[in-house]
Amino acid sequence: MYNLSVAMTTIHLPELKIDALYRRFDAPMVDCDCGLMCAPHNPSGKPFCCDICHAVPAAYQQEWDYLQPRTNLWHVWRGDECPGEKENPEELRGETPQHMLLLACLGPAHCQRQFRAVGCRQFPFFPYIASDYRFLGLAYEWAFEDTCWVISNLGRVSAEYRAEFLGVYEDLFARWQADLDSYYLQSEQMRIQFSAMNRRIPLLHRNGGFYLVSPNSERMRRVAPERLPRFGPYTT
Repeated sequence: MYNLSVAMTTIHLPELKIDALYRRFDAPMVDCDCGLMCAPHNPSGKPFCCDICHAVPAAYQQEWDYLQPRTNLWHVWRGDECPGEKENPEELRGETPQHMLLLACLGPAHCQRQFRAVGCRQFPFFPYIASDYRFLGLAYEWAFEDTCWVISNLGRVSAEYRAEFLGVYEDLFARWQADLDSYYLQSEQMRIQFSAMNRRIPLLHRNGGFYLVSPNSERMRRVAPERLPRFGPYTT
């Protein structure tokens, strides 16, 4: 299991209009139901991103306040939702930013798409922040390389989705330094991990292109999306 967020300390909470945020971030990510592409490779038969035993989504506290009276889809993650749970709930909560909390849902068979959390809408991506604090585009949650079909098919990500992702996070970062800091730390962690693996970071750049980024020098090389790496059962 992998926590989708990173730790931070400084906190300042602007008011989030969650209903408007959801409307602005609702474009299909790809031109198919990607859950149907990965679910056959999960023993549970669920898409990996919708399986609490693989991914624990983090939501803004204000999202939880918005969702509670409107839907029964979500509950606060307890850490005992999966048989043979090995995660330490307190450790995972301790790694979660203070302005967020971990949630669990009823599962894909009961999904109410209008009430998907931002963490669901952005998965498997997160905002990639360069070491000089520039928001360059979309990077992915690398722990899911072998399970998420989208990560092996980055060229299928729609331009509309990319535009909505960029617009939402540009607005959040303009008003919320703590959220920018959180993703800066996650991006730095990715650079450390990819440097250790001697690999370049795939990036969906804000200019619409696809790049491979050196984790050490941060130099970028533009590539055709079909030349980006594929993983796990999606290599063919």
